[in-house]
Amino acid sequence: MKIIEDFKKFALKGNVIDMAVGVVVGGAFSKVVSSVVSDLITPVIGVLTAGVDFKDLKWVIASSVAEDGSVVETAITYGNFIQNVVDFLIIGFSIMFVVKAINKAKDLTEAKKKAAEAEEAARIAAEEAAKPKEPTEADLLKEIRDLLKAQQETGAGK
Repeated sequence: MKIIEDFKKFALKGNVIDMAVGVVVGGAFSKVVSSVVSDLITPVIGVLTAGVDFKDLKWVIASSVAEDGSVVETAITYGNFIQNVVDFLIIGFSIMFVVKAINKAKDLTEAKKKAAEAEEAARIAAEEAAKPKEPTEADLLKEIRDLLKAQQETGAGK
């Protein structure tokens, strides 16, 4: 039963749950980006390359005719590879921009927090400076000394 307890500790840690959420969101994000690439970008590139669709690009190694008259090809579909590379690059750039935006927002939040802390520290320092300064022990002893001197002088002058 120790294994089950260890697994519960592992599976319920915050980092594992955060990672799982990241994987799910990343999968959904990947689908969106793949759709952008295949439905929006690839057709534009196809027009620019005289109607060539990446998915159709292939190098036929061997072809033969089946008994039913259909052509069977053995081919390397490098167009699909190009499509996946384009997907990867767009996903990479998209994630880079999202992370940059998140970091910038975090930096702004931290800067506001530091400014508020500095403002609070300045307010506290101003309050401390405005308070009347309490005499130190040395100041009190000097005052007592001066009072005793003054008392002696007035007593000696009688």
